[in-house]
Amino acid sequence: VAVKDPTAVERANLLNMAKLSIKGLIESALSFGRTLDSDYPPLQQFFVVMEHCLKHGLKVRKSFLSYNKTIWGPLELVEKLYPEAEEIAASVRDLPGLKTPLGRARAWLRLALMQKKMADYLRCLIIQRDLLSEFYEYHALMMEEEGAVIVGLLVGLNVIDANLCVKGEDLDSQVGVIDFSVYLKSDDDIGGKERNVQIAAILDQKNYVEELNRQLNSTVSSLHARVDSLEKSNTKLIEELAIAKNNIIKLQEENHQLRSENTLILMKTQHHLEATKVDVEAELQTYKHSRQGLDEMYSEARRQLREEAQLRQDMENELVVQVSMKHEIELAMKLLEKDIHEKQDTLIGLRQQLDEVKAINMEMYQKLQVSEDAVKEKSEIISRLEDKTNQINATMKQLEQRLQQAEKAQMEAEAEDENLKQEYVNKSETLQNEFSQKEKQLLQLETDLKIEKEWRQTLEDDLQKEKETVSHLRIETQEIINLKKEFLKLQEKNKQLKRICEDQEAALQELASKLSESKLKIEDIKEANKALQGQVWLKDKEATHCKLCEKEFSLSKRKHHCRNCGEIFCNACSDNELPLPSSPKPVRVCDSCHAILIQRCSSNVP
Repeated sequence: VAVKDPTAVERANLLNMAKLSIKGLIESALSFGRTLDSDYPPLQQFFVVMEHCLKHGLKVRKSFLSYNKTIWGPLELVEKLYPEAEEIAASVRDLPGLKTPLGRARAWLRLALMQKKMADYLRCLIIQRDLLSEFYEYHALMMEEEGAVIVGLLVGLNVIDANLCVKGEDLDSQVGVIDFSVYLKSDDDIGGKERNVQIAAILDQKNYVEELNRQLNSTVSSLHARVDSLEKSNTKLIEELAIAKNNIIKLQEENHQLRSENTLILMKTQHHLEATKVDVEAELQTYKHSRQGLDEMYSEARRQLREEAQLRQDMENELVVQVSMKHEIELAMKLLEKDIHEKQDTLIGLRQQLDEVKAINMEMYQKLQVSEDAVKEKSEIISRLEDKTNQINATMKQLEQRLQQAEKAQMEAEAEDENLKQEYVNKSETLQNEFSQKEKQLLQLETDLKIEKEWRQTLEDDLQKEKETVSHLRIETQEIINLKKEFLKLQEKNKQLKRICEDQEAALQELASKLSESKLKIEDIKEANKALQGQVWLKDKEATHCKLCEKEFSLSKRKHHCRNCGEIFCNACSDNELPLPSSPKPVRVCDSCHAILIQRCSSNVP
């Protein structure tokens, strides 16, 4: 024989008991025929059965004093899942007589039944299985399909009206025992099938009536809202009618007054018509002449704007050229830095060679001193070159600042040009609109002359409007004159900017020439250093006569040594001098190889 799962048997038994208790409660309540109290036995049995169903598979929770096993934990979750259950939870917590969680759970079930929302609350719990797993075992009734069946059965309890007093009842100490004698069949139940059919029909009718009542309540509330809105609109319309009637009475009085005045004015207007016609014709002629002048001014302004646009394009091209020159200068500076690093490397090599020569022979001490002097001169030249590079960097920064200032001035000039364009366009449009309006006014004057009632009003309005337009035109002419002055100022600013750009170009050209000269001088110094590496100077004892004039060296004829070819000349023979920017005096140059000569102490001088 197959052994059944005891938990499945428990769930089936509890489901059957729930079915019997719910069915018995509905049948007895319908036969009872009025609202149920808390002392009603089937209702008490229903709460006991529901308590057993909720306790099935409940996990035991540890507390500080003992182990806790109550159904208040899962029921307390309902207020988080279903917002309408917050009122029940709050009222249960506020009850003074309840001290245990089980008593709060029993009070919660009674309040949910009175609200007819017990099925909705429990359905929210069953859907959230992950939250229920914290309180129930996996084989519990609320975690299986039986829980969903019980929730479906609880929907039928919405037929029952219950009026339960929870406040004074002792719910903490009640003993939940199921009375099975109520559910046993008797002979009277066999003959009560017809009564069950009648009860089912009555239940259906009651459900239908409740649904109708709900729909009627919703329609009544919507109708009340409509009635309120209609009453508000009606009061507003009544007030507007009273205001309109008062306005109509005032307008009628004004109409009578205007008609009486019109009859008096008609005689006067006939005399003034001829005079006004002549004035209107004269004003039209003046307006035509002023319009021609404005058209000429507008054409001149457009021509000047085109010239300014061309000037702006030229400025942009010049700025592009300046940027390219700036990049070339930066490349030249990088090349200079590389050359300086190479010279420093060569100087380090020369110093190492000089140290080796000292270790080999002490007799070359004087030559080494001369070479150290040369090295010092080279270091001074290099320091001067570094100063020059720093000066060039400073000038570059100044040029960049000037370029930024020129760009800002150009942007401001462009913004002012755009504003002037917009102002000219707007003024031209306003002039055209005013001209069209004046033509319409002339047509209206011709038509209004035929109508006797509106002669005076139309003529006076037109005269005032024309006076205003004349004043506006005068103001606009003054504004155009001011704009011309501003335009001339802008042209002067543009010329100043052009001069600044030309000065910057000249400065850049000068810097480029200086850089090229310094580069050539650095190359000469490199060649001289290379020539020094492989040659050896003559001794002072051996070099007694000049190579060119073959005269003996003395105080008047000092020795000059060529670094490139190694020959020694006197100061009389080496007359070729070359000015250098790094030295205050000109430098002597060799006649054969054009290299720089170095002065040496004569052997005759102590």
